Amino acid sequence: MAQLKTIPSLYLYPATFPSVHRKEQLLHRQFWKANPSSFKELRTKTNVQTSKLQVIKAVVRSDAEIEISESKKGGGLRGKLNKVVLAYSGGLDTSVIVPWLRENYGCDVVCFTADVGQGIKELDGLEAKAKASGASQLVVKDLREEFVKDYIFPCLRAGAVYERKYLLGTSMARPVIAKAMVDVAKEVGADAVSHGCTGKGNDQVRFELTFFALNPKLNVVAPWREWDITGREDAIEYAKKHNVPVPVTKKSIYSRDRNLWHLSHEGDILEDPANEPKKDMFMMSVDPEDAPNQAEYVEIGIELGLPVSVNGKRLSPASLLAELNEVGGRHGIGRIDMVENRLVGMKSRGVYETPGGTILFAAVRELESLTLDRETIQVKDSLALKYAELVYAGRWFDPLRESMDAFMQKITETTTGSVTLKLYKGSVTVTGRTSPFSLYRQDISSFESGQIYDQADAAGFIRLYGLPMRVRAMLEQGI
Repeated sequence: MAQLKTIPSLYLYPATFPSVHRKEQLLHRQFWKANPSSFKELRTKTNVQTSKLQVIKAVVRSDAEIEISESKKGGGLRGKLNKVVLAYSGGLDTSVIVPWLRENYGCDVVCFTADVGQGIKELDGLEAKAKASGASQLVVKDLREEFVKDYIFPCLRAGAVYERKYLLGTSMARPVIAKAMVDVAKEVGADAVSHGCTGKGNDQVRFELTFFALNPKLNVVAPWREWDITGREDAIEYAKKHNVPVPVTKKSIYSRDRNLWHLSHEGDILEDPANEPKKDMFMMSVDPEDAPNQAEYVEIGIELGLPVSVNGKRLSPASLLAELNEVGGRHGIGRIDMVENRLVGMKSRGVYETPGGTILFAAVRELESLTLDRETIQVKDSLALKYAELVYAGRWFDPLRESMDAFMQKITETTTGSVTLKLYKGSVTVTGRTSPFSLYRQDISSFESGQIYDQADAAGFIRLYGLPMRVRAMLEQGI
């Protein structure tokens, strides 16, 4: 029987455990001899509503199976690295990157997959895929609660929207993934990190700026900026050459990115901004035309500028968002079609589905209309534009964003209350709002006479407020 070699076991406790703070830990197991029957499923599948223990797992990989080439002993074709943590999806591109890293840098490859709500099915079978590609380990972490609590909710509180429409779904996900990669690199003793982002997109910047901010000593390898592979056919040929099984999943005609906040669609007919998206392209939301003919009301509870409950039921951040995605999705809420300016300079057309996020944005902004005064709202809105720009550009760990976040946290200390929204065929309509810190006073705003506001005072106010305009007009007219 093959000898088992074990590194001390560590565990990951998801953020769904309330009031319990445990160290996030990592389990790595290696077998001297590969044996499919000896590999045990280590991770308990969970969803955001459960609080079961989830265990990080590693690919069973034997030293006997891995051919150590002469190039690996002395370095690869492009240099020598010891161990690389790769952002891994299990698709064709990242499966090919594993042998490419081994061949070109003579290194061990630790594949890392983050669960940010893209769908648990996409995580199934990754062990076998990573093993077949030549990886020494696979690490999977559940980041859903951290993603919503520490990345999505701060952007929501700030009111961050990029170029009038985009709710920053992909932009917020990249730093949480990259941060986890830096942590894993430290845990496994890696000297480099790698990603499969192309040289044309924004994600390469978002990943690498996070690496720079959190561990500037790490080497960064971006194969798409180095290799000769130019497309899917080249990647398939490279995979066959290195005995990497080509994923048999049907390739989507669209380029998609999904997480708990949103689903983005790019490519194919969307590359022409004049084309209307096809009806069958959408996955998180029904067509508003096909949504129920009966409106649905939902009440969002908010504390300190952050959502805490739906219809009176308190939920964890990830569970709350998941429930609103379902509610909003069946009413066709949150579809956005836009042409945006990428960080690298080009324009791109994307279609986004953000059902739960659209509901939450409407609720938070509406409650602020009660709790924030005019000057505060104007300053907050102006800073929100810069906040969104920083997040879009991958500067999550920039001191400026962190300082702005401190302002947003302070300024929303009284943004507590509830907002009722009406959902109907793609529209979100606010029907009611209440707050114990409301600045709205019926006795002041009423058209009836009151003791606090004397309407006669308005005459003097108007004369003083309009004095500059009056003086200019007098000058122009020679008065």
